[in-house]
Amino acid sequence: MTMMLDEKLARIRACSSNIRRYRRLLRTQLTDLERSFIKRRIAEEEQALSQLSVSTFPITFNAPKAADGAERAA
Repeated sequence: MTMMLDEKLARIRACSSNIRRYRRLLRTQLTDLERSFIKRRIAEEEQALSQLSVSTFPITFNAPKAADGAERAA
């Protein structure tokens, strides 16, 4: 079943908020077990965010290639 755009956007915001919150928690004093759990949750949320983003915004854009002979700024 396909989700409505508003629902997908809400889930994207929730995943992003969760990732920010978990990263803030990593800056606190935690046991090794707590740190491991939070890192796992971040990975899960990042995967969910990636899947939601791809299904919500299926169009990808490629950067234009530099013209032949064009010099790149150093």
